[in-house]
Amino acid sequence: MEIGLYTFGDLPVGTRGPEASKRRLLEIVEAAKLADQAGLCVFGIGEHHRPDYTISVPVAIMGAIAAVTKDIRITTAVTILSSSDPVRIFEELATIDLLSSGRAELTVGRGAFIESFPLFGYDLKDYDALYEEKLDLLLKISASDAITWQGRFRPALNNVEIAPRPYVAKPPIWVGAGGTPESALRAGRAGVPLNLANIGGEPARFRPFIDLYRRSFHESGHDPAGLKVGISSHLHVQKNSQAALDDFYPHYARYIGHNLPNGDNGWKVSRADYERLASPHGALFVGSPQQIIDKILYEHEMFRHDRFMAQIDIGGLPFGKVADAIELLATEVLPVVRKATAVSSIAVA
Repeated sequence: MEIGLYTFGDLPVGTRGPEASKRRLLEIVEAAKLADQAGLCVFGIGEHHRPDYTISVPVAIMGAIAAVTKDIRITTAVTILSSSDPVRIFEELATIDLLSSGRAELTVGRGAFIESFPLFGYDLKDYDALYEEKLDLLLKISASDAITWQGRFRPALNNVEIAPRPYVAKPPIWVGAGGTPESALRAGRAGVPLNLANIGGEPARFRPFIDLYRRSFHESGHDPAGLKVGISSHLHVQKNSQAALDDFYPHYARYIGHNLPNGDNGWKVSRADYERLASPHGALFVGSPQQIIDKILYEHEMFRHDRFMAQIDIGGLPFGKVADAIELLATEVLPVVRKATAVSSIAVA
């Protein structure tokens, strides 16, 4: 199994302005550098268009990360495809893939945040239709150097070459989803990997969606090598489990209460709610390295997923603690998880 990180670049409550944004962006690039040096597998960059987040142009941060890393894969997490141009998005993917010698990926989604739709002139009543059409175009561009295409929401393309082409023939394009049957079917029928965001509730609720994805993937006749599942969750790890719980709670509660799509009317997380989510079968990964290992393997037994992505830098968590968590994930969690999941994969096969 791969273990990686992702960030949306949220700003701590009460901090705004160029200096705060600059500091946050530099920390993100440094976190990616540390993750690469420590041996983690992938680093994801989110996209938001609101003042409590710093990242509106993921490709710019991905370019900075490509320049200071050697091995780690670099992906969006996610690209809001519905309010973007698939031609431009593919050009950006190809450019990062060239800069990184074949380490670029995309994760695309409809977007839980909707600020980008009016910002770029799209009507929310077309929310689903925009995504369907643009995903279709993006995958066709990826599959062919030249494309002829016509749709509703952008000018037609008539035998147009989309350049540059990426370093590898087809960089991975994942579909990011929140766990709806429609998303599972869409990813399966398209023959692309599926990443599910698990930030609340019981993880077991995702099992039917993953089963549906795998079934639709096979029924559509795609190459089995392209079938992959990822799970994304919030995480904090320290040597001492109680210290991890205590230290992370205020940052987690602040993030959930202020940085989710409904803003200051968001979910107010009590300590009891928090500890319930952090329990062995909850969605939140907080604790010692062994507790994180146990929870990842618990989910792997259910999902047989290929990638686990952790959002670890939320709510103003000090960068020192973020750096420590990266080191623990890479040195104490990843080797054990990788060995255990390799053994289970052989047993299933």
